[in-house]
Amino acid sequence: MPFTPRGALMIQGTTSDAGKSTLVAGLCRLARRGGVRVAPFKPQNMALNSAVTADGGEIGRAQALQAIAAGVAARIDFNPVLLKPTSDRGAQVIIHGHAHANLDARAYHAYKRVAFDAVLASYERLRHEFDAVIVEGAGSPAEINLRDGDIANMGFAERVDCPVVLVADIDRGGVFAHLVGTLACLSESERARIRGFVINRFRGDIGLLKPGLDWLKAQTGKPVFGVLPYLHGLTLDAEDMLPSQPHARGDAAALKVIVPALPRISNHTDFDALRAHAQVDFSYVRAGVAPPPADLIVLPGSKSVQRDLAWLRENGWDHAIERHLRYGGKVLGICGGMQMLGREIDDPDGVEGAAGRVNGLALLDLSTVLTPHKQLENVAGRLVVGDGRAPVRGYEIHMGRTHGPALARPLVALDDGRFDGAISDDGQIAATYLHSVFDTPEACAALLAWAGVTDAEPLDYPALREASLDRLADSFAQSLDMDALRSAFAQ
Repeated sequence: MPFTPRGALMIQGTTSDAGKSTLVAGLCRLARRGGVRVAPFKPQNMALNSAVTADGGEIGRAQALQAIAAGVAARIDFNPVLLKPTSDRGAQVIIHGHAHANLDARAYHAYKRVAFDAVLASYERLRHEFDAVIVEGAGSPAEINLRDGDIANMGFAERVDCPVVLVADIDRGGVFAHLVGTLACLSESERARIRGFVINRFRGDIGLLKPGLDWLKAQTGKPVFGVLPYLHGLTLDAEDMLPSQPHARGDAAALKVIVPALPRISNHTDFDALRAHAQVDFSYVRAGVAPPPADLIVLPGSKSVQRDLAWLRENGWDHAIERHLRYGGKVLGICGGMQMLGREIDDPDGVEGAAGRVNGLALLDLSTVLTPHKQLENVAGRLVVGDGRAPVRGYEIHMGRTHGPALARPLVALDDGRFDGAISDDGQIAATYLHSVFDTPEACAALLAWAGVTDAEPLDYPALREASLDRLADSFAQSLDMDALRSAFAQ
């Protein structure tokens, strides 16, 4: 029977990474199959992976993925408040797709009343336009220290009278304690708001779990809507966390690609296509680990370029890159990584921290000035490398303006007549502001060929993502009580 919900339902989790984002994505895909006009919604997100919307703003990457699952163009209303951490205590606050200010935790707490107005305005627009809205919480509603002024979990659900489903990850262990303990931390009205549970990432014999499910229902009076299996090999954009599973293939013939795991790495979804490619041996290199030999080093985007550049030097990457180039290796810089490859980065207004100027790696003759205005744009064009005909699509999210002689030899010719990035005279170093540069099959193949892959194969990452969303939805349709879930929505 098709899944045809009407109204709104909120998915909250007992912990971060419990499966909220994937549950929302799978339900959006099922509702779309049922002919329902469905929208994802996350009131407040904290993430450094983001996407540019069709209406020219910026939202969390997970909501962009959920929009794909729902078959609608991403828009700012899907994630009206986005927090992009700049330090352990501060973040850039994005309201309705555009940067508002850099605030520390206390200042943002005081600002939440304004942010909540933006959340409510977006939610009302979506409720008016769509048949169903599937809301994603943030972190856990059991974080009692954050309940005062909460706009991300129960504070939102109570304000708009939205029912809640609570999801927990059994692979972490202690799933029953997570669920019962979360309920114990909630108020009476909040507990009543929870319609039931979903248990995620189960592996094994479901029959052995049944006594626990019966106990859970007896203890809480709430049903378990389903137990979702652990699905291996999904190709889905991560909300924020670096992948925990390595993708090193151990194939001597594969192109070895390494990326420094910068403390403030942003949009690391740029590398999902590389991680999935059969001809690539990909790995992130974390702090304290010497950069291993590689064919290609990619410097990723960063939310705090100057601080992450200092981290590179502290971990010996400057010398490792110089040695890598001497032995004929290739280097690619994306967004903040492109800025690092230049001669200097100037932040006169303190956009990313203390005002000042730092020396870059000086591997490309270009310089960057950070400005308060953020460039947000979806773009298309062609790569200049290879035969110059490989189409590429991507997006720009950056606060810098780059200039210098190196730009006279660009990496990308954009359809609007502009040029982007640079490639060195010897062809060893390339740079671009475009995120998702590997997602277009032809561009992926052309860049791999530039990096040294003979007969590089195109990989269609968007098609892999679509297949994973369909696989996710198929699994949910088999594992969840869809009638009970549909009944849980509030009209």
